[in-house]
Amino acid sequence: MDRPVTLAAVTGAHGVTGEVRLKLFGEGVAALKRYRAFNDSSLTVSKLKDDGKGGAIARFAEVTDRTAAEKMRGTALTVPRSTMPALEEGEYYYADLLGLPAVSDEGEALGICIAVDNFGAGDVIEIECSAGEDGKKRRFMVPMTPAAVPEWDADRLVITAAFAQP
Repeated sequence: MDRPVTLAAVTGAHGVTGEVRLKLFGEGVAALKRYRAFNDSSLTVSKLKDDGKGGAIARFAEVTDRTAAEKMRGTALTVPRSTMPALEEGEYYYADLLGLPAVSDEGEALGICIAVDNFGAGDVIEIECSAGEDGKKRRFMVPMTPAAVPEWDADRLVITAAFAQP
């Protein structure tokens, strides 16, 4: 499935000529410069530069003034997954993990990956389990390390039983 992957989001207008500020979710401005069009080609980049604060400033051909730029606040900039660079062994895109079923290394169904976070010490996946007897869904988090998640592919995440504690 070639689902869209979010690379940045518009955080507001910059100046009066239609430029916007971007919050980046990838590896900086250089990674974003690979792409000229976003959101199914509805936004075409005509200018992109580093803002010196970990974000970027962009101009889109379709946005010509500050009012239009302000209306873009909150807009996610996406590209199709198929346009992203190939990965090395052991690497993954967060978008590839989201929605994957999780099973224990003993074959027990655990739930679905609903989030991937990074709080500074490495990636952590969040698994949502089926509703229990009380009708409430449970969630648990697992570090995305070889000890906790020894294998994954396009069909599932395998979680070591010791880490599979909802």
